[in-house]
Amino acid sequence: MDLNSMSQKFKKFAGSASTTINRAVQFTEEKLGSAEKTELDAHFENLLQRSDKTRIWTERVLKGTECVIQPNPNQRMEDMMYEKLEKKKKDRMTSSESLGQHMVDAGNDFGPGTSYGNALIKSGQAQMRIGNAEREYVQSTVNNFLTPLKNFLEGDMKTIMKERKLLENKRLDLDACKSRLRKAKSTTAQQQAEADLRVAQSEFDRQAEITKILLEGVNSTHAHHLRCLNDFIEAQGNFYAQCSQYIRDLQSQLGSYSVGSATSMGGGAPSNMHSSSVPNSNSPLMPSAPPAIQVTAPTPTEKKQARVLYDYDAADSTELSLLADELIMVYKVAGLDDDWLMAERGSQRGKVPVTYLEVLE
Repeated sequence: MDLNSMSQKFKKFAGSASTTINRAVQFTEEKLGSAEKTELDAHFENLLQRSDKTRIWTERVLKGTECVIQPNPNQRMEDMMYEKLEKKKKDRMTSSESLGQHMVDAGNDFGPGTSYGNALIKSGQAQMRIGNAEREYVQSTVNNFLTPLKNFLEGDMKTIMKERKLLENKRLDLDACKSRLRKAKSTTAQQQAEADLRVAQSEFDRQAEITKILLEGVNSTHAHHLRCLNDFIEAQGNFYAQCSQYIRDLQSQLGSYSVGSATSMGGGAPSNMHSSSVPNSNSPLMPSAPPAIQVTAPTPTEKKQARVLYDYDAADSTELSLLADELIMVYKVAGLDDDWLMAERGSQRGKVPVTYLEVLE
C-alpha cells in the first residue's frame, strides 16, 4: 500500500472522528442548555409523533394478536425460533383437535352403541371441526393481518428510523457549524465557517425532505392496516360463528340422550348423575332382557312418534340402530312381521323391534 493511499485513508478516518466528536459536543451542550438547537416546524414534529405512535402501537397490537391466536408462550417462542431460522414450523394439532381425538378414541373404547360412547364420539367430532376452523382462522390472521404488520415494522418503519437518525446527525452538524461561526474571530475562520454552514444547511434540508416524504407515507400505511384489520375481524367473526353452529348442532344431537339412561362400565347404576340415586320413570335402566311391553301399533298409513327404551345395534342394513331415550317416527309396513316397525330418524330409515319402543299416543 503506497503512502498516498494511506494518507487518504487517515484523513478520511480523522474527518469521520472529528465529525463524531463535534456531534457529541453539540449534543452535550444542548442538553446542558449552553448551545442552541435547530427546531423543526410544527407539522414536521406532528409527523414524527404520529410515526412514533404508529410504531409503538403496531408492535403492541402485533404481540397481542399473537397471544390471542397462540396463548401458549412456549409454542410462540418455538414458532419464533423456527421463523428466525427460516425453517418450516411444526404442524401441530390444535387444542380442540387434540381434545376431539381423545373423545373419539374414548367413545370407540366404551362402544359406539352405548349412549355415552356415542355421545363422546359426536362431541369429539364437533371439537375436531372446531379445531379445523381454528386452524383456518389462525392461518387467515397470520397471512392477512400479522404478516403485513411485521412487514411494515421490519421494512418501512426501519427505513423511517434510519432516515430519522441521519436527519438528527445532519441537524447536529448544522448546529455545530452555527456554533463555530459564532465563535470564529478571524476573517478566514469566519469564511470557512460560513462555507461549512452552507454545506451543512443544504445537507440538512435535503435529509429533512427525504424524511418528511417517508413520514407522510404513514397515512397510506394506516389505510392499509385498516383493510388488514377488517380482514382479521371478518375471519374472527366467521370462526366464532362456525364454532357456535357446531355447538348448536352438537346440542341438538345430544338432546335426545338422557343422562340417566347411560350405564356404568361395570354394568351397575351410574353414580352422581342426579341428586337422587333412585332412577325415575323417565330414565329406565336397561334390564338383562327387554320386558313384554304393550305396544299400540300405528296403522299402515299412520306415522306415530315413539320413544326408544333401550340401545339397539342394527344387525344389517335393513335395520336402524337406536339409542335409549331418543324420539323417532314409526309406522307399519305391509308384509313386515308384527314384532317389527319401520322407523325414520331424519334421512335414516330402517326396521326396529317393537319391544324396544314405547309408541306415544
